[in-house]
Amino acid sequence: MDLILSSISQGLLWSVMAIGVYLTFRILDIADLTAEGAYPLGAAVCATGIVNGVNPLLATLLAFVGGMFAGLISGLLHTKMKIPALLTGIVTLTGLYSINLKILGKANVALLRQQTLVTQLQKMGLTKTYAVLIIGAVFVTVVIVLLTLLLNTQVGLALRSTGDNIPMSEANGINVDNMKIYGYMLSNGLIALCGALLTQNNGYADLNSGTGTIVIGLASVIIAEVILRNLRIGWRLASIVIGSVVYRLIILAILEIPGMDADLVKLFSATLLAVVLFVPELQKKLQIRKPNLSEKSA
Repeated sequence: MDLILSSISQGLLWSVMAIGVYLTFRILDIADLTAEGAYPLGAAVCATGIVNGVNPLLATLLAFVGGMFAGLISGLLHTKMKIPALLTGIVTLTGLYSINLKILGKANVALLRQQTLVTQLQKMGLTKTYAVLIIGAVFVTVVIVLLTLLLNTQVGLALRSTGDNIPMSEANGINVDNMKIYGYMLSNGLIALCGALLTQNNGYADLNSGTGTIVIGLASVIIAEVILRNLRIGWRLASIVIGSVVYRLIILAILEIPGMDADLVKLFSATLLAVVLFVPELQKKLQIRKPNLSEKSA
């Protein structure tokens, strides 16, 4: 039971990143690899701030701001320099590696005996698992509520329109370049926020922690879309939380198989994503063709 609760709490924290991935992947229709650099950036900013005496909540918010700056760079590279989205992400995450190393000062920074959001709740008598559950629930709720409100404003509708149909958006006077930049910034800000939260949960920040984050985010988004379809934007964001939790539970179930090597978790993640991406296509192939009216009358 403890393992299940721990996986659920981890899923809640990872869902913040999955929502960020959703903004670029589904809203803007862009495959943004900046996530692999923004995640450790958030972890680095948060860990460095906490070690230097910054309030944990403030350090977490600073990580969000740092992620937004990373998204701004990617957005400018893509819109102003006309670099393809995939290459934009690769360029940014490569540059962020050096920036993250400079922020951390070394490959790994521990938060032992440091005050974090998790330890603050533990001092109130909660176990670590329940503390993480509360933190995850609070941050996820705030993110979903604020994003739902934003995406239903004129700016939010323009952002969604840009992802759906760029020529039509331009014809209606929308500055699509600005909308893409806003999307990049929001997405990577949330991904960095996730990195900050998970750093406080894990008790350390690692330079290479971003490897595979895009896979986790995409898997959570696709699982949510397979389980629940045709939802309004607010409920769609909430469903991503379910997808993230389900993903963590699937990984837990795989690792609980006797004799399973925990070092293969990244392989399992990639395989799971490939399977989940194939499910919609498989459903189409297995769908039985419905007879039309003429066939019924015949």
